[in-house]
Amino acid sequence: MAVKSNGTTLIDAGAIDSGVATGSLIHIKTLTASSSANLSFVHGSSSVVLDGTYSEYIFKYINIHPASVAQLVFNLSTDSGSNYNVTKTTTAHNSYMNESGSGPGMVYRTAWDLAQSTSDQIIAQELGNGSDESACGYLHLFDPASTSKVKHFIGTTTYYQTFGQTGSFQVYYGGYGNTTSAVNGIQFKMSSGNIDSGSIKLYGVKDS
Repeated sequence: MAVKSNGTTLIDAGAIDSGVATGSLIHIKTLTASSSANLSFVHGSSSVVLDGTYSEYIFKYINIHPASVAQLVFNLSTDSGSNYNVTKTTTAHNSYMNESGSGPGMVYRTAWDLAQSTSDQIIAQELGNGSDESACGYLHLFDPASTSKVKHFIGTTTYYQTFGQTGSFQVYYGGYGNTTSAVNGIQFKMSSGNIDSGSIKLYGVKDS
């Protein structure tokens, strides 16, 4: 499975996720943070494609670094980014390992779950602003242009944290936006403060 940009094969998409995407990845847009309030992808804005062109879209976030300790969150829009408040039902859990080796575990994050809520979905908790702290991961959004089905998504985040305890954290989350309106925007931000640095790449999955 190849990653392409402007028709040129770049890398094997299996390096991103061999478990979900089943076609070629077409690079659509990269947004780079610089003390940014958010990183938002809106169909038709700045060459962003988020419609029925592809049945699956992948958002790959790389080294997201907050200006202050905060949660990394996202939400969806059905009105071209005027509002990010789609009703969602979701579930999330995370695994972790302290650098000391004293605290491995897996936690079902009931506080991160949403039940018919328009709140932002948490995808990394208490992400620190130390110079070497950041979050990486990817979010899959399926068939956002559908006008008859809810909008399913699934994703994972890995991040290094020194706030509270130092170690590796891995978050797994999934759910659906409970709307039959087309989703044409998605926004990533911190629960408070800015995204100091990092980037998010948008790909469309072209069925093979």
